[in-house]
Amino acid sequence: MHSAIYPSLTGKRVIVSGGASGIGEAMVEAFTRQGAAVGFVDIQDAPSLALVERLSDADCPPRYRSCDITDADGYVDVIKSLLDDLGGCDVLINNAASDDRHALDTVTPAYWDERMAVNLKHQFFAAQAVIPTMRAGGGGAIVNMGSISWHLGLKDLVIYQTAKAAIEGLTRSLARELGRDNIRVNAILPGNVQTPRQMRWYTPEGEAEIVESQCLDGRIQPADIAAMALFLASDDARFCTGHNYWVDAGWR
Repeated sequence: MHSAIYPSLTGKRVIVSGGASGIGEAMVEAFTRQGAAVGFVDIQDAPSLALVERLSDADCPPRYRSCDITDADGYVDVIKSLLDDLGGCDVLINNAASDDRHALDTVTPAYWDERMAVNLKHQFFAAQAVIPTMRAGGGGAIVNMGSISWHLGLKDLVIYQTAKAAIEGLTRSLARELGRDNIRVNAILPGNVQTPRQMRWYTPEGEAEIVESQCLDGRIQPADIAAMALFLASDDARFCTGHNYWVDAGWR
């Protein structure tokens, strides 16, 4: 498959959360291969360092910071460190999330707060941290990762789906707040993406059911989500803001 090249992304300063594996890894690689200066955070050191090594041949290899995004104050400090290292931020990819299954009757207030911290809260405070440098630079793009899951109403994901529904509201609100600063805010809603993490949940029969639920044959790959992020971050999407962009193979 031949991928698009976006000249407007060359030299852009990009920050990605949850960049060590899966969709986040694909994001880091895609922006790096476009010639962007990428900084990413994750809690997984080994795969993060392996990714940096794999991309060491790039014109501008990515920078990695180990960080627990559920610590909002600590995460903002790490973002500020990346802003200093990169010289600012033109693109923020709010990717990090965790879709751990949970039974309704076992949820505690502490678990609720922890799930909201890993799936929702960090997106707002990351945006808040990069907005000043985007304003100073004349604009930017924020891409929030949502999910089709809450639109489907899947089982054992009440807190995750609540957070992902809120991300769509966050996206619309930030787009309105920041539009006059030429900062665009959009959300990507992936379908069922074939990542190593997701493969833990599915048998071959479950895989077949996923494809049957789609309009298109085949399994969505992390690179397919990254391709949408590249477009939304590029100047080609200069009048795209405040909306959801579905990459779900036509799930029904």
